[in-house]
Amino acid sequence: MLRLAAPEGGATRFAAGAAPIAPTYARHVSERTLLYALVQAHYPDFVASQAQEDRPLPENVRAEFEEFLRCGVLDHGFLRVVCEHCHAERLVAFSCKKRGFCPSCGARRMAESARHLVEEVFGPRPVRQWVLSFPYPLRLLFASKPDAIGPVLGIVHRVIAGWLADQAGVERARAQCGAVTLIQRFGSALNLNIHFHMLWLDGVYENVEQPQRKPRLRRARAPTFAQLTQLADIIARRVCRHLSRQGWLEGEKDSAFLSERAGGDDGLDALRMSSITYRIATGKHAGRKVLTLQTLPGDAGPLEGDAGKVGGFSLHAGVAAEAHESQKLERLCRYIARPAIAERRLSISPQGRVRYQLKTPWRNGTTHVEFEPIEFIAKLAALVPPPRAHLTRFHGIFAPNARLRAQLTPSGRGKRLPSNATQDTPPEPADPRTPDERRRSMTWAQRLKRVFNRRDLSRNSYSACAAPLAERLVLPRMTLPPVICMHWAQGQSASEVLDRGEARHVGAGLSPVGTPILTAALGR
Repeated sequence: MLRLAAPEGGATRFAAGAAPIAPTYARHVSERTLLYALVQAHYPDFVASQAQEDRPLPENVRAEFEEFLRCGVLDHGFLRVVCEHCHAERLVAFSCKKRGFCPSCGARRMAESARHLVEEVFGPRPVRQWVLSFPYPLRLLFASKPDAIGPVLGIVHRVIAGWLADQAGVERARAQCGAVTLIQRFGSALNLNIHFHMLWLDGVYENVEQPQRKPRLRRARAPTFAQLTQLADIIARRVCRHLSRQGWLEGEKDSAFLSERAGGDDGLDALRMSSITYRIATGKHAGRKVLTLQTLPGDAGPLEGDAGKVGGFSLHAGVAAEAHESQKLERLCRYIARPAIAERRLSISPQGRVRYQLKTPWRNGTTHVEFEPIEFIAKLAALVPPPRAHLTRFHGIFAPNARLRAQLTPSGRGKRLPSNATQDTPPEPADPRTPDERRRSMTWAQRLKRVFNRRDLSRNSYSACAAPLAERLVLPRMTLPPVICMHWAQGQSASEVLDRGEARHVGAGLSPVGTPILTAALGR
């Protein structure tokens, strides 16, 4: 991930009559972070403890940790970019691109997802966030059986869509809703908590008979506490009925419990259940509650905008953004797409335990949780999603094959109406970008603006001029001699590294394949 480096002394200072100092780009040195040090030091011990208990880690979990230890480290490959005008050089280390707990890749994905949802999916329309959480047994079921999430999400979508149609005064058969669901797997205490963050258009479109007419959004009123409770009850009954038919639940109503079929086949169920219930999973204290620190007085009073709660199901819909509040909507999207761990809230206690500060204090005044180092690694392992499990789902008019998707989304992607059906519709403003540019990820400058909320950034943030940066050297994932990474990271050119006396050690350390690649790329 990229970060900004401020001048010495903290905030940017301005001399009398001088122009403001532009922020500069500095590489995120992931190997110097506390999270990296904890994983590097204690991950092998955790693997050994799991193997001793005959519960080896699945391949995808092992790959998550191993790739994290290589993420952003120049020794494992990088891209060298050079300004074609001023010859300024930057090194961009390869990232792991994992979805579990890497803060750097998670922050990049957060910025790009928020930008995509605001500018290419929702556009200037009112949006309301609906949050649905589940009882502990269903959280374990969804973590062990990710295939169970899709049908349950379909039930939830139909219940909310029908309610929105009734509130807007549109027949359910003619109503067209739109929603995006981000499946979040973590809680504020690094616990496994699979719940749905759903961004719904705050209204419905009516399916018109004349295809040349553009549908109009009919607003719906905000749900009351009683309505949320009623909806939560409907969702709970339908979800439990569906899971019972599938053989994943046994019993009835409050006495229902998971069947043997609901268990996973990767050996992580004990680890997941401990994380879900805020308990310790490994060591001599296994089964005990996680240590918490209560530094604020408890408040047992009702919270503003309480959710509707029925049998462990909780439904909340108290946050909304109007059509003109694009910045609020982007902040909301960034919040629900954020990474699992915030490194600034991670520290070591005087007793040597890993301390993590909660984003928002609990109602009883708890502000921190503490783990033994190996238990902290266990919490990270429980957060790793299974492979090939989609964490973002599009519904209604935002679905890939929706008939109105191309007509109602700013990006214009999807099935187009017949040419004779849009002859009376005023033409939309043409997008100057090519299809490849619309599919392309954000540039460095755009990502810096999104991540750091700086609107005055340009290429000058990472180059001495505004000329484009060209890719000059790509080294694959390989173990490189530290001298190369050290000199290039300090701003020296690759040619200077080879011209210095250390070049003899560089040539001796590179593999037979790596040396020609390096020399040829430098034009030597």
